[in-house]
Amino acid sequence: MQRPLISLSNIGKNYPSVATGGNRLRTIAALLFKRGEVPHFCALQGVNLKLKAGESLGLIGENGAGKSTLLKIIAGVVKPSTGQVVVNGRIGALLELGSGFHPEYSGLENIHLAAALMGMSNAEIDSKLDSIIEFADIGTHIAEPIKHYSSGMVVRLGFAVATAMQPDILITDEVLAVGDESFQKKCIRWIEGYLSQGGTLLLCSHSMFHIQTLCQKAVWIHDGQLHMYGDSFDVTREYLTYHEEKNSKAAHLEREVLPSGVYQIRKLWLENDSGNVTTLVDIGGVLRICGVAHSPDDRPPVILFGIVRADGAPIYGTHSNETAYLPNQIAPSQYGFCVRFSNLQLLPGKYTIRAHAMDPEGLRLFDTVSTSVRITGQTRDYGLCRLEHEWMAAREDFIAMEDN
Repeated sequence: MQRPLISLSNIGKNYPSVATGGNRLRTIAALLFKRGEVPHFCALQGVNLKLKAGESLGLIGENGAGKSTLLKIIAGVVKPSTGQVVVNGRIGALLELGSGFHPEYSGLENIHLAAALMGMSNAEIDSKLDSIIEFADIGTHIAEPIKHYSSGMVVRLGFAVATAMQPDILITDEVLAVGDESFQKKCIRWIEGYLSQGGTLLLCSHSMFHIQTLCQKAVWIHDGQLHMYGDSFDVTREYLTYHEEKNSKAAHLEREVLPSGVYQIRKLWLENDSGNVTTLVDIGGVLRICGVAHSPDDRPPVILFGIVRADGAPIYGTHSNETAYLPNQIAPSQYGFCVRFSNLQLLPGKYTIRAHAMDPEGLRLFDTVSTSVRITGQTRDYGLCRLEHEWMAAREDFIAMEDN
């Protein structure tokens, strides 16, 4: 049985709380006299995780969730307050700008310093020095003190050293968000090659594209705890949905209690093509929006429905009298309706479906009821929905057209 390269068991990390003067005094007293509980805040709690050789794991979460603390614990920079960390392999960690670099030393001197700290011998460093300098691509600045470097140049140098090291486990914390676009592409190409050769990656990023592209699995850290672990597409989709709902001013609609004398939606549910109630649909699958509307004068009402993203962005809507559709009467003053999507091309995520009851003339809107659906599947398309398209060969007269 293959043993994991990284094994975390019940990892927790507490930091002394010194935000106020009172806390500072209590913290100092507790540390000096070993009495009383040290005021603290919990950065991580109860994290269990394993990473095997050849796996790629993305780490996502809001700022302050505990991601960087977890990476530092794995890299051995910070000791956990509780739990056990087992690492079986050589780690290459790019956690902070300039980590392991001395500001007064030149770039060349810092290559030797950083490589030595990563466990490389002098012979290894000398044999790979030219490739490190070439990858960093910072020109004559390599001979200058790095205190004069831009943040992007520091990242270039740090990543170049990591590429030469060929670690068993590569840990990166947002380094791809700092360099220019050409260097980002170079880094991604290197990481893809590293993974194809059996390398193991732990990538912390706010870019869901990078997580989906480079990582097989993903972990969502929320308030210091492991909130979700699984396929990178599934975890990033849930994380984006969380933010859409968080930022929405109308994440949850409360239904008014309406008098019986007005048109209203009494029931609303979703079905698959087999007639089973569902809230999950694969992209390109079949979805039915079904419901029961009340009519106070026993005339068939007009039904209006709309689909919006979790943050309230409208996607599509229409009403029943657009196609002269009439809900069928199923009981006195009760009318049933059903809308079927045979090839639902919403992109993966969570969506809200709203149904409204209108008078038979379609002039007055009386009621709003909502439910939600999750679209599942894997795609790197952007936006809200997928449009039918095909890639074609360019016409040979494009250049002539451009010249004219």
